Amino acid sequence: MKNSVELRVHGRMALFTDPLSRIGGEKSSYHIPTYEALKGVLKSVYWKPTIIWVVDRVRIMKPIQTQSRNVKPLNYGGGNTLAIYTYLADVEYQVQAHFEWNEFRPDMKEDRIEGKHFSIARRMVEKGGRQDVFLGARECQGYVEPCSFGEDSAAYDEIPEIRYGLMFHGFDYPDETGVNELHSRFWNPIVRHGVVEFARPEDCTIRKFVREMIPHPPKSLGLKEEALKNELD
Repeated sequence: MKNSVELRVHGRMALFTDPLSRIGGEKSSYHIPTYEALKGVLKSVYWKPTIIWVVDRVRIMKPIQTQSRNVKPLNYGGGNTLAIYTYLADVEYQVQAHFEWNEFRPDMKEDRIEGKHFSIARRMVEKGGRQDVFLGARECQGYVEPCSFGEDSAAYDEIPEIRYGLMFHGFDYPDETGVNELHSRFWNPIVRHGVVEFARPEDCTIRKFVREMIPHPPKSLGLKEEALKNELD
C-alpha cells in the first residue's frame, strides 16, 4: 500500500499504561505497547488533520524487562508525593501502520492526496520524526528509523502464543468519530511469534464512556493561496 509505513521504534525505557489509572498512585507498565501509544508515536513522526493513523501490527524485538524507579510526582493538593513506577527497560519494536482519510474533516477534502502524504511520512521516518517521540510517557524518550517489518531475528520468534487479559486499546476522539463524547476502548491482545495484530478501533467491543467532549479543530483556510490572502485581508 502507498499509504503504509514501517519503522523501528526503540528507547531506554517505556511506560504503557491505561491513562484512566494515571490520576495518582503508583504505575506499572503493560508488557506490550498499546495501540494509542504507537498511534502517538506516528503522530509525532507525521500528522495532519487530513489523516488518521491506523496501527496494523507491532513486533517485539527484545526480551521484556522491567525496571522500578522512585519518583516524586506532583500532588494535586500541592507539593510532591512519593511513588514507585515500574517501567519497561531497553525496548525495541518494529511497527507497521497506514493512514486513512479523516472523513469528519470535509474542509480538508482538497488535501486528500495520497502520494503527497506518503512521501512526507516516509521522509519524516527517515529523519526521526517531526516532533519528540515518547514511549507512553514524557520521561520515556523514543527514537524512530525506517525498517522492513519482519527483518532480523527477535526475542519471541519461537514462542507460538502469549495471551494477555483485558488491556487498554485507545481512545475514541470526537473529531475522529463524529460523536461529541470521549470513550476508551479495551481488548484482549495475543502475541503470536512476537507479533501483535491490532484490532481496528471499530472492532473493539468493550468501551467505557469517559466524558462529553466537543471538538474544536483549527479553522482550515483551504489549500488555495486566495483563501489565505482573503483571511489575512
